[in-house]
Amino acid sequence: MKKLVLAMSFLAALGSAKAQEGKNAVKINPLSLFLATGNVSYERQTTNNQSFQLGLFYSGVKLSSLKYSGFGITPEYRFYIAGRKEAMNGVYLAPFARYQNFKIEDTDTKDKVTFTSVGGGALFGWEKSWESGFMLDLFLGPAYNSGTIKAEGTADEDEFDISGGIDGFGLRTGITIGFRF
Repeated sequence: MKKLVLAMSFLAALGSAKAQEGKNAVKINPLSLFLATGNVSYERQTTNNQSFQLGLFYSGVKLSSLKYSGFGITPEYRFYIAGRKEAMNGVYLAPFARYQNFKIEDTDTKDKVTFTSVGGGALFGWEKSWESGFMLDLFLGPAYNSGTIKAEGTADEDEFDISGGIDGFGLRTGITIGFRF
C-alpha cells in the first residue's frame, strides 16, 4: 500500500502539465499489488489516434523456504477507434507481445524451477484522460503464450502444469491509473 501511495504522490507532483497537451503517460496497476507484483506502464502518443505502450512487471515473495520471483515485459500498439478517437482518450484496439520469466526456488534443497514464455494477443480497451492529467485505463482481450519449464536439482519438470497463463490460451485483463504529461 505504501508503494501505491508513493507512486500516486509522484504522479500528482507532475500536475503542472495539462492532460490534453501531454503526449506521455505513466500508469500503474493497483490491483497487482495484492499479488505482490509491481506493474508500471509508459505510454507515448505517436499520432493523433495512435500510441505505443511499454509495460513492465516484477513479482517476488518468500514463504518459508520457498522463494518466488518473476518479471515480464509487454509492448503494445494502440489504435483509438471510437469515442473521441484521439490517443489516450477513447476506445482502442491493441495488438501486444509479451515475454515472461518466473522462478520458484527452495532455499533449503536448492531445487529451482524456471518458467519462461513468449506470446501475444489483442486487447479491447477504454482509456480516459481528464484535464487534471489523471487517467483511467480498462482493458480485456485474448492472449496466447508458448512456455517452457527448466528444472534444476531434484525438481521434476513433469510435476508442473503450466497451462493457462504461461502456456496456451488465456485472458489478459486489467485496470490502470496514471498521469498524462
